[in-house]
This record gives sequence, C-alpha cells and structure tokens, in this order.
Amino acid sequence: MEFTDLYINGKWVPGADGERFDVINPATEEVLASVASADIANADAALDAAETAMKDWAARTPRARSEVLRKAWELMTARLDDFARLITLENGKARADAMGEATYAAEFFRWFAEEAVRADGMITHAPASGARILVQHKPAGLAVLVTPWNYPAAMGTRKIAPALAAGCAVIIKPASETPLTMLALMPLLEEAGVPPGLVNVLPSRRSGALVDHMLHDPRVRVVSFTGSTGVGRKLLKSAADQVLKPAMELGGNAPVIVFDDADMDTAIEGTMLAKMRNLGEACTAANRIYVHEAIAGEFTRRLGERMSALKVGDGTDPSVDVGPLVNADTRDKVAAFVADAVAKGAKVECGGVTPNGPGYFYPPTVLSNVPETADCVHDEIFGPVAAIQTFTDQEDVIRRANDTEYGLVAYVFSENFKRAMQVCERLEYGMVGLNRGLVSDPAAPFGGVKQSGLGREGGHEGMLEFMETQYISASW
Repeated sequence: MEFTDLYINGKWVPGADGERFDVINPATEEVLASVASADIANADAALDAAETAMKDWAARTPRARSEVLRKAWELMTARLDDFARLITLENGKARADAMGEATYAAEFFRWFAEEAVRADGMITHAPASGARILVQHKPAGLAVLVTPWNYPAAMGTRKIAPALAAGCAVIIKPASETPLTMLALMPLLEEAGVPPGLVNVLPSRRSGALVDHMLHDPRVRVVSFTGSTGVGRKLLKSAADQVLKPAMELGGNAPVIVFDDADMDTAIEGTMLAKMRNLGEACTAANRIYVHEAIAGEFTRRLGERMSALKVGDGTDPSVDVGPLVNADTRDKVAAFVADAVAKGAKVECGGVTPNGPGYFYPPTVLSNVPETADCVHDEIFGPVAAIQTFTDQEDVIRRANDTEYGLVAYVFSENFKRAMQVCERLEYGMVGLNRGLVSDPAAPFGGVKQSGLGREGGHEGMLEFMETQYISASW
C-alpha cells in the first residue's frame, strides 16, 4: 500500500512517536498494511495547518471553491475501479457494493460543487423599526470529522465536500479498521486543487484521546460524526465544553412495514436492498421487518429464497454477492443475535450458521416468528439477518415501529397511497422510504431524530452544518 502515513499540511508524515497499527483484510484475516498512528503532537500540527489554510480558502469566491470540488468529482469518477477495490480489501464488501459506494462517494463532490454557489442570504425590512435586516452565511471554522468503517469513502466525502463548499478546513479521523481509502483520496484532492493543510487525515489507535484533544482546541468550531449513539453521546459531552456546532449521524433500528396491499415484487426487492446493502452493516439497514399476517407466509418464503441464493465469499471475486463482516467482534455479535432469537422462539428459514475457515463470514439469514423479547428487535443487528414479525392492525404496527429510542429511517410498502402517506407522517423517523429500500442521496437531507442524531448531511442543509448565520441590522 502506497499511502500509509499521516497526511498533514499536504505531506505524508509518520506518527510523532513512530507507532503504527495493522489493517486487516476481513476476507482472509491477513495484514493489508501497516498505518501510522497519530498522537497529540500530530493533531496540533494538523490544527496549525488547517488554521493557516482556511484563511485563504474562506476568502476565495464560491465559484473558485466550486471548481475544485467539481474537479474532484471528475477525478474520482475516472478512478472508481481503484477505489472500489481498496474499499473491498479493507472493508470486505462485495465488489458491486464497493463500486456503488465509490460512485455515491464521488457524487458528493459534484453535488456540493453546485451548492457552493448557493449559500443564499436575505435582505428585508424590520417591520417595526424600518431598519434593513441583512442575513448571510459564513464559514463556521475548523471542523473535526470522525468517520466509521462501514463506508470508508462515502462517509468521508459526505463531510469533506460540504465543509470545503462552505469555506472550512478539516481534520479527518477515519476508523482504524478502514483508513486506507481516505488516505488514498488525498493525492486526488491535491490534483483537484485542494491547497495543503485544508484537508488533513489522522488515522489513530488512540481515537478517544486524539479527538477529545482536538474538540478542546479553541480553533475548532464544528464536529461531524457518523457512528454509534454511544460514541456520539461522548463526543457531544466533549463538544459542549466549547459549545461546538455538532452534526451527529448516529445509530438506527429501522422498521420495515409491509401492508397486505403491497406489491409483493416491490416489497421483496425493497426489503432486500434495505437489508443487504452493505451486508446490513449500515445504520439505515432494515432491522425489524413487520409483515401483514395475510401475506407473511409468501413474503417469508420469497425473501428466504432470495437470501439463500446469494453467493458468499471474498468480495474481490466479481461473482460474489456477500463478503465478510468487518471483524470478528461484528460477526460474533450477529451470531449472538441469531442464537438469542432462536432460543426465544424464532425459526431459522435460511442461514444461521457461522462457517468454518478464515474470514469473518456470516451467511444471509432469515428468521421468522421473531418475538418482541429478542435482542435483535431492540438493537442494531449490523449484519445480514432479516428478522420477520407479523401484524394485523395498523395502529399496532405504528406503535411498535415507533417503540425505540432511535429514529433514523423507516420503510413502508403499500399500494394505498393515502394510507401510506398517513403512516409515513406518523412514523417518528427523520427519513422514510416509501415503496423503496434506499433513501440515501447526496441531494437529500440525510439524518435522524430522537437518539439517531442531530443535523443533516446532504442536500442544501449539509453545507449549512458548516456555516454560521450572521445578521446585520443596518440603516441607510
């Protein structure tokens, strides 16, 4: 691997104390690369570089920033194969899934290239005083970005692109399991015209101490995090000390509601996408699947046929549909969810057995008759397990779907549009997929309610997360 040091001020540098850590291929359990581990001294160097770089970047015209982002999109689009291969090697996802992520990741550069010139303000009259009210949006300041392992490219570009469009400099702390993709993106950004110091990457095995240190530096004004609700709570506590602007995309427990008037083909395809995109290792993944009792038998049978037909193996093989989970802990947690559900009365329709041999593999699994007491009903499975429950009453299924501390995304399948919209509006979720199993789109405001997060990524709102609103009261 070519890029395995820290990236600070446009240069590749080792960790200040020389420490490194291994990145493991989850399909083979072999070492892919040894990566430098950042410490506090490296964080301070990155903050110094970002502070200097931002002064010039924030002063550039929105069009100038837009052109750099547009060039980044063009360059990444031309190299999708390379990024997809690297994503598969360090994350494990199948080649087709990795290509989908790389394409999605690149699209954030194009979308925010277009949004960079649309930080619209306002001029109006104060009704009482007659003074002019001038409202404008300004770069908020240095941003610390903390990204997860499940989307090594997209969770980075979804934060980098709006921050740069807004005029901010960033320091990125990628997940220790998957730092290579983000490091490989840096030469591309250089080629696109991103100046030294504007984007810095600090892989580290000392994540907690490193991020906490940066969040207590007075130059930092924004923290953007994607990951578990537990870690998000800790970061919010640190951010509170300096009253930082937080953008938190946290955990989910996504319900799928399939009514008896749903188009069965649409419901099966949508559920497969919601469940198996990224092998179920996504906060948007279908977690609780509620199927109307009248169609539950057919739905379960057909979903089991689809899931059991998926080919499991090393994601670098183009014929493979399902790669390994990211590490042993994740695989073992998924297996424990299945064992718990079965012990409480669930039936295994397909899968459900951890294979022998190297790699963190777990087969696509369908469980029926899953009881409310099963752990997988209340916690994120984060793996290829479809847990099916039945319902008969609309009010009851809405109550069950909302009975969670999470509120990221829900999915509804029904051909009765009036009922479907009424149900969607009553679901306590930041996003709803209606007759589709995919809600992620760079042009849409992605985010949740309740303990699934704060703020939005994507859409016009994504750029505003990195901006502050200034109001000027003027007379002339």
